[in-house]
Amino acid sequence: MIYHILIATSLVIAQPLLAVNAADSLPVRIDRLIEAKIGDAKMSVPADDSEFLRRVYLDLAGRIPTVDEATAFLSDPSVDRRDKRIDTLLDGADYPRRMQELFHVMLMERRGDNEEWSNFLRAAFEQNKPWHLMARAILNPDADDEELRGAAFFVTQRLVKEGAMAPVDVPGLTRDVGRLLAGVDLQCAQCHDHLTISHYSQQDFQGLHMIFENVQARRDVKFPALEEKLMQTKKEFKSVFEQVTLQTGPVVPGHGEVEIPTFKKGEEFLVPPDRKKRTPGVPKFSPLSELATGLAARENAVFIRNIVNRLWFSMMGRGLVEPLDLQHADNLPTHPELLTLLATEFASHDFDIRWFVGELARTKTYQRSSLLTGTAEPLRESYAVAIEKRVSAEQLYWSVGIATGRFKAVRRSLRKAGEAAKKSEDDLKTIDEATLEELVAMSDELKSTFSDFKLNFGNAPKEPETAFAPSVKAALYLMHEGRLQKCLASEPGTLINELAKESVDDAAIDRLFLSVLTRKPTDDERSELLEVLKKNFQRRNEVLTSLAWAMLTSTEFVVNH
Repeated sequence: MIYHILIATSLVIAQPLLAVNAADSLPVRIDRLIEAKIGDAKMSVPADDSEFLRRVYLDLAGRIPTVDEATAFLSDPSVDRRDKRIDTLLDGADYPRRMQELFHVMLMERRGDNEEWSNFLRAAFEQNKPWHLMARAILNPDADDEELRGAAFFVTQRLVKEGAMAPVDVPGLTRDVGRLLAGVDLQCAQCHDHLTISHYSQQDFQGLHMIFENVQARRDVKFPALEEKLMQTKKEFKSVFEQVTLQTGPVVPGHGEVEIPTFKKGEEFLVPPDRKKRTPGVPKFSPLSELATGLAARENAVFIRNIVNRLWFSMMGRGLVEPLDLQHADNLPTHPELLTLLATEFASHDFDIRWFVGELARTKTYQRSSLLTGTAEPLRESYAVAIEKRVSAEQLYWSVGIATGRFKAVRRSLRKAGEAAKKSEDDLKTIDEATLEELVAMSDELKSTFSDFKLNFGNAPKEPETAFAPSVKAALYLMHEGRLQKCLASEPGTLINELAKESVDDAAIDRLFLSVLTRKPTDDERSELLEVLKKNFQRRNEVLTSLAWAMLTSTEFVVNH
């Protein structure tokens, strides 16, 4: 079964780590293990400051840097400017929003939004709540804790019927818990032992499935919440191949089967159900509690290896184990010692996600260029070259707003409207100091545009976002949508307005590239664009607008470098 095989595997592959000096920092140890496997193959050079800056802003702030932020960093002569910028981003207001969006898409896979769920994620990342405590709240949500109760949305949204006659998709929920929180996709083990993965058994699926058969969404409250029924007997199941009746109790991935205790009749509940108030009871034996504490535990290899593999994927562009949800003894990591090191360090640092992604960002592996240095393209799993990865719908939205100056223009218009309405100085100060997220909440235009981006650039519901997937829908949006075109209008504070102020074409081109691509143009690009502007000097603003649109819709803008 899963827990026997993976725990044994993790113990075996831990041995080579003895050769890695524990006194070295984690980034140094990571790079040593990566470079040892690359051997004599050619690695790309370190990313230049512009490439690094754009990449780290997208990963830790969920957006590209502003012109002012880029200019300040690129002119900073200090040798530790990269470390300082990583610290600034991890401590900044954008980091919790970025992680909220990242984990929402990873865990919910575009199944819809919920304010309570968003509040749970946002508060968790603002407080830097340890991942195992977040996962426990998701698996066993506490309806009485206002800060944590929104975590129930992960389960309740998957208990929604998708048609009047359709059953609740409990098998789908079972599969999602396994693959998203334990890195094991048990879908093909529902009716029999997995045909191609010998370590995924039917009991693994049925034992996890019975936990969710035993729950339902509460109807006595308006927020997402769960209730558990009494579980008193084991579940019977048969393989479609053998037709032999088997039994199982609840099974926790990576932990094993949980014994079902017995209670005297009338003593099964900690808190009995109240029919008058229509509140559910609280059973003394809670399979959800057993799942939460057994899965999200320091001793559970599958839980820890899954999250570090997913965080490595989000930062590096490829998981050490791929597919991300097929961890088993016959699908070993590309770098077994490294995965064990990451899991060990993550657990020993109390499941601290902020610390962990910061350490990954400090590695040479992360800060490598995505440009090839030779004629032969190295294997992606070697990490000899930085892997380009898709920019999410959310990252794209925030980056377009930053690049075009649309957020500045909206802030200006909101302040002007506030002045006209004679709002108090405190209200006007709120507009001036609002975060990007708060600014969107103030503006119907920005809210509608954000919804458009998620609809047109996000994957369809239930599809993991693990690869860049261009679509006709997205292309048509870029070409014809009026809200996007408005971003390129010439208004006070916008990019086009700022470009028009530049009387020298060289300066306009520099500002355009720095605003959109966080870099200066190459000599060839500069030469070509100077020629275009020279030939079209009477249509200068129109040409600059077209160039900005072309850069915003380019491959370079919509993938991470």
